[in-house]
Amino acid sequence: MPTEDITGPTVKHWRDCTDVYDFLDQIRLRPGIWLPGGSLQHLQSMLTGYRVALGVHNVEAPWAFWPEDDFSRWLHECHGIDSSLTWAVAIERNTPDGSTPVEEFFRLFDAFRREAAQAIATTRLPGFEYTINTFVTLFWRKHLHAQAAERLEDRGFRVIRFEAGQWNTERDMHRAMAAALDFPDYYGHNLDALNDCLGDVACYGGYDDAPEGAGLALVFTDYDRFATTCPRAAQVVLDVIAVQARRAAVLRRRLICLVQSNDPQIRFEPIGAMSVMWNSDEALDTRRC
Repeated sequence: MPTEDITGPTVKHWRDCTDVYDFLDQIRLRPGIWLPGGSLQHLQSMLTGYRVALGVHNVEAPWAFWPEDDFSRWLHECHGIDSSLTWAVAIERNTPDGSTPVEEFFRLFDAFRREAAQAIATTRLPGFEYTINTFVTLFWRKHLHAQAAERLEDRGFRVIRFEAGQWNTERDMHRAMAAALDFPDYYGHNLDALNDCLGDVACYGGYDDAPEGAGLALVFTDYDRFATTCPRAAQVVLDVIAVQARRAAVLRRRLICLVQSNDPQIRFEPIGAMSVMWNSDEALDTRRC
């Protein structure tokens, strides 16, 4: 599955297409020429012919468009579309008002292609889903937060858990961080010292025995309570983590932070020149209601 940007294709002859995704991008550019009447069943027949031609010429290429192949399964699992139908018929029957079957196909196709590309990257690099947009990821539902931490642990990360809701003062936070991360005795219990010592852990020590490709994950629960009690410290802690995670990445080391909040509308200022973003399962406000 190609992972390059899927926007902005240019018109070319179909013989110059590199794979089926390139071919579909050509159809997207001029649907009236390729699909008279806008029939997805016609598109499905074209793609079947394309696949047969690949087989005849013994060409290996990515493919997901047989009636029972990946794209159909994805439509059923992610969108609840009837799996007993071919994907063409299923999309035609479920096209929303104000759209056309061809427009709806390409909207779904783009989403499928992005998710497939991300799945490949995630498989190759453990924890990739929590670093693709930001080094600090927010969670509202505790079970999703716990599952994410367990996945990282299963992939070899050293996972350190903090009950931030029990921190009534900034000093409580410093004590917990120093003890869990084995900061030196001279740790100054202030935010500047946190930046220095966490940088040493993230970039040079603390998880050298982790499997190749894994790293360190800091997992906070009930962070909204700490943010209410010590708003400035709560913001700066996340900023420090983001900055040190970026430094660690330059050294091919990995630091990830998962933050759970009981407030589904909590917001933080950008950290490490990056936004604090919700996890993909709860990115929409309607999924945190």
